[in-house]
Amino acid sequence: MELSGKTKICGVIGDPIEHTLSPIIQNAAFKSLALDFVFVAFRVKRAELRNAISGMRSLGILGLNVTMPHKSAVMKYLDKIDPTAAFIGAVNTIHNDDGKLIGFNTDGIGALKTLEENGVNLSGKKLLLFGAGGAARAIAFYAAKEAEELVILNRTAEKARRLAESLQKKFCKRIVGNSLSKGFIRQNLQDSDVLINATSVGMYPNTSQNLVSSEWLKPDLCVMDIVYNPVETRLVKNAKAVGARVIGGIEMLIHQGAESFEVWTGRSAPLKVMKEALLDKLSGGETSLDGKG
Repeated sequence: MELSGKTKICGVIGDPIEHTLSPIIQNAAFKSLALDFVFVAFRVKRAELRNAISGMRSLGILGLNVTMPHKSAVMKYLDKIDPTAAFIGAVNTIHNDDGKLIGFNTDGIGALKTLEENGVNLSGKKLLLFGAGGAARAIAFYAAKEAEELVILNRTAEKARRLAESLQKKFCKRIVGNSLSKGFIRQNLQDSDVLINATSVGMYPNTSQNLVSSEWLKPDLCVMDIVYNPVETRLVKNAKAVGARVIGGIEMLIHQGAESFEVWTGRSAPLKVMKEALLDKLSGGETSLDGKG
């Protein structure tokens, strides 16, 4: 990759950030379309978020992905928020449009496209969603349009209930929120068609963590985990073992990244190239990334 004074810069901010795979997929996409862009990772602590966004504007950084813990906090530093991202209350993509910083959220549409690519249609289905944070809110928004029933479970039950109420008012669907307790997980899994884990449970280095006991899983369930480090979480491994359809976090990472790519470049993302680059990186025997990826 040859850099010049004309090279446009994109990146990702978060804390921690060392585990991110986004530079791999985005730089592969830029290269495949011969775009003079480069994508880098920036560790930004909570206290430095305002300065980081000011730096984006001052340095002319074209685009940023935003990951934990900044997806909601970053919104107050932007000039404009896409209506969908505003309703969700979280931004994961920023576009610098000639000094005007515009926030978007690609997590939800990325999740929906991942499900569709794997042959999962939410129409008429019950979806059980773990989490009520930035990514979970985005997924809930798009899922509420399609699913027959949506149950949101979160460690802070009130947060799940507020999210469910706001979605109920907007979509007039059967949507409920409650606590992420063993009792509610077990009860709702009995008649759920799709389970999505949108929490950080099971993420490296806490790879032994899991919210779902193996005996609660069933072959006719689709299980999707948005955690991509490790590549296969304990939840994914257990779901595979009972014959359930499983979708790992790598696939959503690619689809939400593709949506961000299109915001920044105005070009269709080369999904195949992005996926091949990621699989090539992971084929070196890595099943979890230890901060060097």
